[in-house]
Amino acid sequence: MTHSSFIIAIANEKGGVAKTTTALSLGGGLVESGKTVLLIDLDPQSDLTVALRVNPNAQMNSVHDLLLDGKNIQSLTIETGIPRLFLLPAKIDLLDLEKSLNALPKGENRLREHLQKSNLNYDFVLIDCPPHLGSLTMNALTAADLIIIPTQAEYFSIYALRGMMKIVKELRDKVNPNLAYKILITQFDGRNKIHRTMSEHLQKVFGSGVLSSYIEMDTKLRESPDRWHANHLLLP
Repeated sequence: MTHSSFIIAIANEKGGVAKTTTALSLGGGLVESGKTVLLIDLDPQSDLTVALRVNPNAQMNSVHDLLLDGKNIQSLTIETGIPRLFLLPAKIDLLDLEKSLNALPKGENRLREHLQKSNLNYDFVLIDCPPHLGSLTMNALTAADLIIIPTQAEYFSIYALRGMMKIVKELRDKVNPNLAYKILITQFDGRNKIHRTMSEHLQKVFGSGVLSSYIEMDTKLRESPDRWHANHLLLP
């Protein structure tokens, strides 16, 4: 790559921890600061694609065409209507791609190989991963410089971190020695004693591996896409 993009994967094997919201918000913050950003939706549920008002049921190219057929990444990206923010969308066909990647030799390297051979003109590439540690997530983590792990300050979310940290260690040992990680506490309610206790526990265990910024509970943020979804996706 003549232009070196910094690649960030947003991943956690637990669902509902605000991975997509983190990817979208971080991308928006970066473009506001003058950076150029490519968002890659690797989740078959296509939440990031939908959040950017792209219908995943429409006839269009997607990240599937990159990973399976090796199409040029620049030809697959979509302008989002936000200056300097671009999207490589997902569709439901990513479900079948999980099996195909598992059957390929070094299938977990496909995304990294395509990103490395592309002349990317983005400052940052942000990858929204599905809520499990399958071949799509492994592709993202193999390609990434940094993994951001959104985590609620609750027992089951923190318990799921064990699996994520194990994967980070294995990837460092085998294929991606420079992979860094940061834990992002999301949906935090400072009035909740358990949230405060669990966040303090995370800080104690992971130290600087925990981002100092918390994403607090925000009902308006969760509800913001609903009207557009109803008008464009739920109606026949």
